[in-house]
Amino acid sequence: MAAEPAYVPPMTPQALVSAEELLHLNLPNKRTELVRGVLVVREPPGGRHGRITAELALAIGMHNKAHGLGTVYAGDTGFTLARDPDTVRGPDVAFVSKGRTPDPDPVGYVELGPDLVVEVLSPRNRPREVLAKVADWLGAGTRLIWLIDPIRRVAKVYRADASESLVTEDQTLEGEDVLPGFALDLKTIL
Repeated sequence: MAAEPAYVPPMTPQALVSAEELLHLNLPNKRTELVRGVLVVREPPGGRHGRITAELALAIGMHNKAHGLGTVYAGDTGFTLARDPDTVRGPDVAFVSKGRTPDPDPVGYVELGPDLVVEVLSPRNRPREVLAKVADWLGAGTRLIWLIDPIRRVAKVYRADASESLVTEDQTLEGEDVLPGFALDLKTIL
């Protein structure tokens, strides 16, 4: 006589979360994003990550202020990149050009892909997750992405035209046509 198979309870689909629900969610000391309606929760990054992010935000912000090019966002500002199901990503630093900056500033998430996205990698980042973020940003109209890798001391640059390049610590990170005139020696922030 054959043994009866073990009972396996039916899988219930995870309830999808909307951008509006994410905005009102309260998870202290956690970083959250929404990826096709699924909540992604991460621990806050460490000190090196915070310092590099602050230095990049300061450098981009000073350049922007001097030239009046648009708006700089920092500190994981949420950008709604897709709807039904919703995707809300929070880059470390973002820049939106003057003609695309929402006016007035939204109380909720910004509903567009920034022109420039800066992500500072941490040791916990997995390559598949990072590439998924890059795809989400590019799919939402982001024109330039800088992935700063402090461990390898490089920056990977992704562009809307599907070109990519690697900037080493002895080279200059440039704003290209997205942030005209911006140049930063990568070693100064690593």
